[in-house]
Amino acid sequence: MYSGCVSTAERLIESTRELLWERGYVGTSPKAILERAGAGQGSMYHHFTGKPDLALAAIRRTAEELRATAEGVLDGPGTPYERIEAYLLRERDVLRGCPVGRLTMDPDVIADDALRAPLDETLDAIRERLAGIVEEGKEQGQFGPDVDGEAIAATVLATVQGGYVLARASGSPAAFDAGVRGLLSLLRPHDHPTV
Repeated sequence: MYSGCVSTAERLIESTRELLWERGYVGTSPKAILERAGAGQGSMYHHFTGKPDLALAAIRRTAEELRATAEGVLDGPGTPYERIEAYLLRERDVLRGCPVGRLTMDPDVIADDALRAPLDETLDAIRERLAGIVEEGKEQGQFGPDVDGEAIAATVLATVQGGYVLARASGSPAAFDAGVRGLLSLLRPHDHPTV
C-alpha cells in the first residue's frame, strides 16, 4: 500500500487517519493500524507512546490539512462573497463526510481534551477567517451593515457540516448542494449574478 520511501512513522499516521475516519477511535485498534501501515509489532511504540499519542498525531494532521485547504480557498482571489462561494462550492467527497466533522461526533475523541483540541482550534480558525471575510464585505458595501460576521461564519460552517450529515443520511449529495445553494442565495449581494 505504501512505497518504500515513506517512513514507518508516516505510514502509521496515515493509516490511523484513514481508520479513524472509517471506524472511529474505539474501532481503530493498534493491530488494525499496524496491518494497514504494513508495520511490525513494535513500530508503533518505537515512534509513539501508544494509541492515544498516535491518534493525536493523526488528528492534528487531519485538522491541519482541512485548515490549509479552507484557508487556500478563503484567501484566494475574488470579492468576499466570491471567496465564501468558492469555499462552499469547493470539491468535496460529500458522501464520505468531513474527517474533522466525523471526529467531532466520536464520543471518545470529544471526551479527551487533547484529542478534541486540534478539531476545536481548526473549526475556530476557519470560523474566524470566514467572519473576517464577512467584515471585509461589509466594509466594501457587499454585505449590509447589520450583517453579523460571527453569525454568518457559524452559519457557513453549520451548513457545510449539516450538509454532510443530510447527504450521508439520504445517500445523495443533493441535500448538501441544496443547503449550499440556499445559503448562497441568502448571502448573495443584489448586484451579483446567480450561481
